[in-house]
Amino acid sequence: MILIQIPTDVPNPDNNTPINLNSMFEVLLYIVTPVILILVYFYLRRKAKNSKDEKGNKE
Repeated sequence: MILIQIPTDVPNPDNNTPINLNSMFEVLLYIVTPVILILVYFYLRRKAKNSKDEKGNKE
């Protein structure tokens, strides 16, 4: 019989904890930062699209 072992250096479901919403660091890291990155992505995409449209209209 072969026993499967979980390595100690690799995260596994047994030692994970949920996000602590009382910790300001975790709220900033896991909620605010992704939202800001998504908003910046859409802003830059819109800006690039508008820039491309303006170049097409000038020609």
